Amino acid sequence: MKLLVSAIALALVASAPLVHAQDSDWIVKVGVHTVDPKSDNGTLAGGTLKSDVGSDVKPTITAEYLLAPEWGVEVLASLPWKHDVKLNGVLAATTKQLPPTVSVQYHFNPTGKVSPFVGLGLNYTIFFSEHTTGPLAGTKLSLDNSPGVLRTAASISASKSAGSSRSTRAGSRSAPTRRSTAPRSAR
Repeated sequence: MKLLVSAIALALVASAPLVHAQDSDWIVKVGVHTVDPKSDNGTLAGGTLKSDVGSDVKPTITAEYLLAPEWGVEVLASLPWKHDVKLNGVLAATTKQLPPTVSVQYHFNPTGKVSPFVGLGLNYTIFFSEHTTGPLAGTKLSLDNSPGVLRTAASISASKSAGSSRSTRAGSRSAPTRRSTAPRSAR
C-alpha cells in the first residue's frame, strides 16, 4: 500500500503545475509532500518501550510572493497529516497534525529553466485528534504543538509560464511533549 501511495505521489508531483505568470509577483504550486518523522522517535518507560511514528503523504499548495526577482516569501498549506504511533511495534495511538510554514527564499537564477534556490522558514506544528488504542487504550494522550525551522532547495521549471518543481524540505523542531493519563477508574 505504501508503494502505491508513493507511486501516486510521484506521479502527482511530476504532473503538478507551476503557475508563474511572466509579469506576476506570485508563484503558486500544487503538489504533494511527505512528513516522515524518523529522526529519533525515542523510547518511553525508562527505555523499555521503543516508539515509532509513521509517515504520511498529502496534497499541498504553496504560494510565493516575489519581493524581487531573486527574493520571495512562500507559504505552504496542506490537508492534515495522520500518523500512527507504535510502541514496541504495536499500534498505540494515532494523531493528526498541520505544519503551516512560512519561508524566505533566494533564487540564484530566477529567469533560467533551472532555478536553484535556498530558503529558511519557520513552522508551527499543530497536533489534534489524538486517539489511543492497544497498550494505551483508555488513556488520554495529548501532544503539545511545537515550533520548527525549515530549509528548502532546488526548483526546475520547463518554461517561464508553467513547469514542474521539485523541492526538498528538511526541518528540525523541538519534539512535542507527550502526556498520557489513565482514566479515573484505573487509578
